[in-house]
Amino acid sequence: MKRRNFLAGSALIGAGIPLGLTTTILPSCSVDGQSKGSSRRYTPEELGMYSFVDIAPDGKPLKAALIGCGDRGTGAAIQFLEAGPNVSIIALADIFPDRMTTCRNVLSEKFNNNVPDANCFFGFDAYKKVLAMPDVEVVLLCTPTHFRPEHFKAAVEAGKHIFMEKPCAVDPTGIRTVIAASKVATGKGLTIITGNQRRHRRDYWEAFVQVRNGIIGELVGASAHWDQGAWWNKFKRPEWSDMEYCIRNWFNIKWLSGDHILDQAIHNIDIVTWFMGERPARAAGFGGRARRLTGDIFDFFSVDYYYANDKRMLATARQIDGCEGNVSEQVLGAKGIAQLNDRGEMKIVDYNGNILWQYDYAGKPVKNPYQQEHIHLVESIRLNKKINQAEDLAYSTQVAILGREAAYTGKAITWEEIMASNLRYGPEHYEMGALPDYHEGQVSIPGRNPE
Repeated sequence: MKRRNFLAGSALIGAGIPLGLTTTILPSCSVDGQSKGSSRRYTPEELGMYSFVDIAPDGKPLKAALIGCGDRGTGAAIQFLEAGPNVSIIALADIFPDRMTTCRNVLSEKFNNNVPDANCFFGFDAYKKVLAMPDVEVVLLCTPTHFRPEHFKAAVEAGKHIFMEKPCAVDPTGIRTVIAASKVATGKGLTIITGNQRRHRRDYWEAFVQVRNGIIGELVGASAHWDQGAWWNKFKRPEWSDMEYCIRNWFNIKWLSGDHILDQAIHNIDIVTWFMGERPARAAGFGGRARRLTGDIFDFFSVDYYYANDKRMLATARQIDGCEGNVSEQVLGAKGIAQLNDRGEMKIVDYNGNILWQYDYAGKPVKNPYQQEHIHLVESIRLNKKINQAEDLAYSTQVAILGREAAYTGKAITWEEIMASNLRYGPEHYEMGALPDYHEGQVSIPGRNPE
């Protein structure tokens, strides 16, 4: 769908998918983190806090496959192998032999984990061959985001436990696929751990418990920021087709990454969505492209999200060198502010600056969350304590998509419109070659020319 036709082309095709604004973290009648008329405090266990063990328990051999052998995929494979004893990577799938060779060498040299040639699959259908292997119990989904919904759906149908990198889709069509597959996964008793790593940090979890138990009173607003310098680019080589160029430069390509408000700002938007326990009623925003060197995405966004009862969130995302940096979240309540970040400075203060709560980093060091999420994966499977984070990630990703489309179109868009939209980015069929609908450097232009 053409971006300028987003609003006209929206259709109520999301039958069976919940469109409501509230989540089920707490009862909808909650005030100050507690049910009306109740003074009971929620325990961390009641709110779903993880164990935060240093290493997953031992058990029978747990064999995994990696789908997507790039830098993030190789990193996820390493973290899986370091999560606990008696785990291995037995199969790999990718499009490019050079990426797979690099990944195989790392796994072999670092862990003596040797993946045989017979278990290495190439091409757009390589994931199907991995999922057909009966010895594979776990799959790590680490391809560019566009492919995630179909890979996730297929992995659930194959009955595999899953690590799924964030975000989980680039458009509403993909989001609905993930939500539906997540419900099937729950019915099958599968563990789904997602790569929104802040949810696997103990400092964030302890702050969440404090907020849910009313330390800052009724929540009234929030902000979420991922503002940093320029990110990586790859320039097209003469021997690369359009498809190869796009996949190798996927972060800068809208149909593959969903833009950086998804790929990076999803971290912060997810935290606000988690802490507030709500989804926005609508969003309006703006963005643009000032200095990006390749691709067709923006390099800055600013989005206002509007919630029930006049609550608001401001989300910003920027990737431009020489500008002010800010990677953080703030959750505002009637009594104070939760000041959240991953720099080891987690605290909650009142409006006079007095500290109401501060995380004890000396007494409870925070483990690398990229490692912790894989410990939670293995622990969940081996202790039969099932975790399914897919639907939470889907809704947080949809919040980011809502903001992106508001910025692209220059229009206010409602939650119901984005959930029901048939918007889809990317080609219908995948093969190396030309992509006539992709135009390098052509970005969304909201509004119209002055008359």
